[in-house]
Amino acid sequence: MSVEVVKDDVVGEKHLFKISEEDVTDDSASRSSQPHDQTHRKLKNRHIQLIGIGGTIGTALFVQIGSGLTKGGPASLFLAFTFWCTFIVAINNCLSEMVTWMPISAPFVRFADHFVDPALGFCAGINFFVFQAILIPFEIVAFNIILHFWTDKIPLPAVIVFMIVSYILLNVFTVRYYGESEFWLALGKAVLATGLIIFTFVTMVGGNPLRDAYGFRFWKPSNVEGAPFAEYIKEGNLGRFLGFLACLIQASFTIAGPDYVAVTAGEAEKPRSILPKAFKGVLYRLTTFFVLGSLCIGIVVPYNDADLLTALSDARPGAGASPYVIAMQRLKIPVLPHIVNAVLLTAVFSAGNGYVFCASRTLFGLALEGKMPRFLLYCTPAGIPIYCVGAAMSISLLAFLQVSNNSAVVLQWFVNLVTASQLLNYAIIAFTYLRFYKALQIQGINRSTLPHKSWWQPFSAYVADDLTDMPSLTPYRHFRWYALIGTFTMAFVGGYTVFLPGWWDTPSFFFSYTMIVVCPLLFLYWKLRHRSQWVDLSKVTFFRHDREQVDKYEQYISQNPL
Repeated sequence: MSVEVVKDDVVGEKHLFKISEEDVTDDSASRSSQPHDQTHRKLKNRHIQLIGIGGTIGTALFVQIGSGLTKGGPASLFLAFTFWCTFIVAINNCLSEMVTWMPISAPFVRFADHFVDPALGFCAGINFFVFQAILIPFEIVAFNIILHFWTDKIPLPAVIVFMIVSYILLNVFTVRYYGESEFWLALGKAVLATGLIIFTFVTMVGGNPLRDAYGFRFWKPSNVEGAPFAEYIKEGNLGRFLGFLACLIQASFTIAGPDYVAVTAGEAEKPRSILPKAFKGVLYRLTTFFVLGSLCIGIVVPYNDADLLTALSDARPGAGASPYVIAMQRLKIPVLPHIVNAVLLTAVFSAGNGYVFCASRTLFGLALEGKMPRFLLYCTPAGIPIYCVGAAMSISLLAFLQVSNNSAVVLQWFVNLVTASQLLNYAIIAFTYLRFYKALQIQGINRSTLPHKSWWQPFSAYVADDLTDMPSLTPYRHFRWYALIGTFTMAFVGGYTVFLPGWWDTPSFFFSYTMIVVCPLLFLYWKLRHRSQWVDLSKVTFFRHDREQVDKYEQYISQNPL
């Protein structure tokens, strides 16, 4: 890693501090020959905080969430989103402890390599790269749909080319430009999400043109317009459970966060102080944007609203299918739908921008571990892995599929394909933490000595074998597998409807389960070809070489503050 610290003084002089390979030592011979990470640490705290928001808030929270509402009802939607947030918090805790101590490029991909098996590192890297890269054309397609809220006269190829060129320009110069662009774009998302929560509260108590204090009207079981739990596919309790399950599947695609923060670790300006704050911020974002957001959706519009059902079935463009916009139209509120659509446009652009960054850095991390061609290691003088950015952007050409197919169909293809990838990625992170935790125990390293010790950890992924100092936790030993089992199980549940009588759909089956089949094949390919061995935890160095670089870097900037 090339650590660059730039300080501008009165005369504009720039002081450059770099840590070279020779500045540190490592007891592993293989480390001395490992490729050099030439990315620069230029992402500030505000950049990373907003990148964490930018990668998680998009059309899924404002528009597609309406699909979950129609299937499960407001109570199921709220409970499902709240329940799934507990799994994301668990993943967040696992990542925060590892990444803060070892802030490297593509961290969780390389952690799987060093704490489990190089074959799992290869599998995890390809899976996460595909996940992020596929979301780039997803957001491009969504951007075009949102534009159609106002007009359909803009040529579709022109919109796609505009998006691709914009993403390239924002990602090929310096990471600071990416950080600044993402900061302002993601800030708009946060303002929109917060504004819609305020809109819900104000209108539900009567602050609307109709003076209708509707409150929780659509949650009442006796109300023809709405009910707390909706029936889906079947009737009765089974139907209500399937409705909740549909909302849980929706939540598993919509809610994310810690992985986006983790990807910035290799380019964070002061990782040991910035990253813990960013990871802690994930909890507040989950509570504010996803838990409260899912509650608000079920308040402003009934699950069986005719306009909502029509908007979803007709794939109404842009914010036209958003429950919030439908509520605004019902309450006779002008102008606001256009404002929502405009901010939603920037939200989608921001999400795609973030996916380019994450996909390219994941590919770069694979190259650092020798699992991708060495030419991908090349970085520009500004520290940008230019060929990795180019590889990620090449996947964006899939957006041209919408030229000959219905945009809504293409969107659903992408959603189905990446949902399983995201869940498998989380399962790998949880399992990697189990191995990391065990390595600490074997080598006698006290977690209290780490730069950051994540809270609630026994419930997140692992309970220590020796609980003599925490006897009250003994009954909860089985929570050690909470994050792993939850995320791994949901990866298989996502496309379950295709197995129901009369519900078979070949494209849905293919896109729902492709990555579940591909990931084990990737693991076996690397395992058999390279004869990789399960990592001996007693010999794990915990990226000593990289940690010493960061220690020297942080010692320097503490003595020479910017």
